[in-house]
Amino acid sequence: MDEDIKHSGMHHHKVKSLLNSQTMKLFICFLGIFVAYLLFGIVQESIVKGTYGQHDKFTYILSLVFFQCIFNAIVSKVILILRKTHQDATPSIMYAFSSFTYLFAMLASNFALEFVSYPMQVLGKSVKPVPVMLLGVLVARKRYPLTKYFYVLLIVLGVVLFMYKKPKESKVVNTGDLIGIGEFLLFVSLVFDGLTGGIQDKIRDKHKVQAYHMMFSMNIWSCLWASIGILITGEIYSLYSFLKLYPNVILNIFLLGLTGAIGQNFIFLTIEWFGPLTCSIFTTTRKFFTILCSILIFGNPITKQQMFGTALVFLGLFLEQLYGKKKHK
Repeated sequence: MDEDIKHSGMHHHKVKSLLNSQTMKLFICFLGIFVAYLLFGIVQESIVKGTYGQHDKFTYILSLVFFQCIFNAIVSKVILILRKTHQDATPSIMYAFSSFTYLFAMLASNFALEFVSYPMQVLGKSVKPVPVMLLGVLVARKRYPLTKYFYVLLIVLGVVLFMYKKPKESKVVNTGDLIGIGEFLLFVSLVFDGLTGGIQDKIRDKHKVQAYHMMFSMNIWSCLWASIGILITGEIYSLYSFLKLYPNVILNIFLLGLTGAIGQNFIFLTIEWFGPLTCSIFTTTRKFFTILCSILIFGNPITKQQMFGTALVFLGLFLEQLYGKKKHK
């Protein structure tokens, strides 16, 4: 009898320490993604929004993605060499397809900015966990309890309510269509985000892949796709001329690569430990927490709608953390 009690106590302690270590991992991943991409956003804005010379602008987005991917591939390869990990058995075709859908989603959302406002783009991308979840079910045959859908919808609804601002009356543009090019591109971007998550889930479940193997292979393939793009468009030649004129941009590109690599490190660790759905919840709520921090730090006014949205996000995250521990297969 005493042995049983002792055994049950040990088992309880093991489960508790495992949950605590999982919670700690979850917190470290979120904090890493939050801080790295906050700095990444600042550097990216200084590159893209800055004016060079009289009126020159940096418009080489594909090249920027290409450099980021090279940087990420180098960092992940160095970590793999240092850790002396086992070989990755994942078929290359899965990484090739996954990196293509990832790049296409990124480019579609960037290109959508030509047709929709930045808040609209952020709003559109804030529903990302929904397609990631749905395509995870379709592509990777994931099974989630109904409560999981409810928590994710609570978080997404909260973020949407928090981000949504009524467009100014003076700036109403009547396109005559129900859905414009920008909205269509955002929809395409979300579908490809979902496909990326679905394939990553399949890789994770089937091949038990480690974070840095996935990070390296995804970025190597992304380099290949991006290099085809910059060669076809001829962007690489105009970028070379631009960098000769304004060499100080090179330091910013290096800083962007560094902050992006740190962020990706935590993204792929999140995918390895918790899956693409948790990762998409992190990247979605990251923008929400960035705005919330600026409201708290700079004392900006917060609307009742934003308060309600905030409450929904925290409720969703709290319930997910409390009851989402029950393993979904």
